[in-house]
Amino acid sequence: MKQLVIFDLDGTLLNTIADLAAATNYALMQFGYPSHETDEYRYFVGNGINKLFERALPEGERSQENVMKIRSKFVPYYNMHNADMSSPYPGIEMLLASLRRKGIQLAVASNKYQEATSKLIKRYFPDIDFTAVFGQREGVPAKPDPQVIEEIVRMAKVSKAETVYIGDSGVDMETGKNAGVTTIGASWGFRPRAELESWQPDFIAGSSEDVLLFLDTL
Repeated sequence: MKQLVIFDLDGTLLNTIADLAAATNYALMQFGYPSHETDEYRYFVGNGINKLFERALPEGERSQENVMKIRSKFVPYYNMHNADMSSPYPGIEMLLASLRRKGIQLAVASNKYQEATSKLIKRYFPDIDFTAVFGQREGVPAKPDPQVIEEIVRMAKVSKAETVYIGDSGVDMETGKNAGVTTIGASWGFRPRAELESWQPDFIAGSSEDVLLFLDTL
């Protein structure tokens, strides 16, 4: 039986794409750069906000200096507006509550910066007891490096064999495989199912109910 389930945040627990797009477009326009349609951001996110800005900037403008300029406008704006249009995916609150009732520990491992990760979890899941809520932190490599998963496993005092990682992107599936834990692809998220299939996760879930059914078979 699994004892720990670790979730990605954006595209897995929460649909945050509209707020991420709005904040990035706001920052881009402050410097005269063109904005993007919300749906385009599904392919920009997943590797941390600096990589998001690099992808959103025009080719030829993707310098570290410009990335940091966009970040300087994005972070204050997003801190104020990160819950304007975001919401949990259908059934997520039920899934988290069901897992906790079964005595399974829960955690979050996201490439979103730590301040926003903590804020969103507290806002949308105030009654859920998480063992750890980790976003991108200074000195800790971003996913798909497995360090964050390994840190959570140690905190939870369980084995990797007892651990599941759930995410919506190839980055998440690669992270889980690098960590040596069971992987579940969330096909309701930002990336297409084919991207998840290419990484051959242990299971691909179409809904939160599918996650529960799969875990019950393990």
